[in-house]
This record gives sequence, structure tokens and C-alpha cells, in this order.
Amino acid sequence: MEIKREVIEHVADLARLELDRAEVDVFTRQIGDILKYVDKLNSLDTSRVEPTSHALHSRNVFRDDVPEASLPRDEVLANAPESTGEFYRVPKIIA
Repeated sequence: MEIKREVIEHVADLARLELDRAEVDVFTRQIGDILKYVDKLNSLDTSRVEPTSHALHSRNVFRDDVPEASLPRDEVLANAPESTGEFYRVPKIIA
């Protein structure tokens, strides 16, 4: 599959990237090479390959969820940049 420089320019425009002519040429060639490789991979017979969600067989190892005592409020608030009474003070974000 081949990609046209107009597509690269359009995507750059959508991403608000300013690319000069040389950069557009480089990206057109590089993305074209990637698409050719994907086409090559698509030509392989994968009918006997089981689908996988991950290349490595791994599993998450979680510790048991055991309730523990919370930190004292004074210690927690001591780490805050600002606090008011028992609460964190944060900047207003809704006008």
C-alpha cells in the first residue's frame, strides 16, 4: 500500500504540526515503508495461529486486599501545598 503526501499533510494539519517539504517527504517514505511491511505481514497464513491478547504469557500478581489503618489526617495534610482546616485547598477550576 502506498501513501500520498497529501495524506501526510492532512494528518499533520489535523495534529496542528507544521512540517516543511523535506519532513513531509521523509514521513511519506517512512510511513509508506511501514505500510508495505504490514501488507507483507498480512500475506502470511495465520489460520492455525491462536489469537492472543498479549505476546507474552503473563499475569498480574496482586497482594491480598487487606484493610489497614489510614494515615493520620495531620500527616496527610502536612504534605499538601495548602490546606484549610481538615481539607486540601485546591485552585478553583470551574468558572
